[in-house]
Amino acid sequence: MECAAICHHCASMDQKEIGNMKKCTQLDMECAAICEAAATLMSLGSSKAREICKLCADLCDKCASECERHDNEHCRECAIACRNCAAICKNM
Repeated sequence: MECAAICHHCASMDQKEIGNMKKCTQLDMECAAICEAAATLMSLGSSKAREICKLCADLCDKCASECERHDNEHCRECAIACRNCAAICKNM
C-alpha cells in the first residue's frame, strides 16, 4: 500500500510539472491500481495472489524505469518505492 500511495502522489505532482509527463502519470496510476489489488488479494488469502504479484512486480519495474528518467524528488521517491515493491512481489 505504501507504493500505491507514493505512486498516487507522483501522479498528482506530475500534473503540475512542465513538459510531457503523460507516460509517467499513466504508469503511476496503473502501478497504484495493481499494488492496491495485490495487497487486497494477499489480505484475503486469495489463490491468485501469486499471479497478481507477478503482474505487480512487472508494472512496478516499468513505473520505476519511467520515473528514473525524470529529475525531480517525487519521481525519485516513486522509483525507489516501485523497486522495493517489485523486489517484495518477486519473492512471493
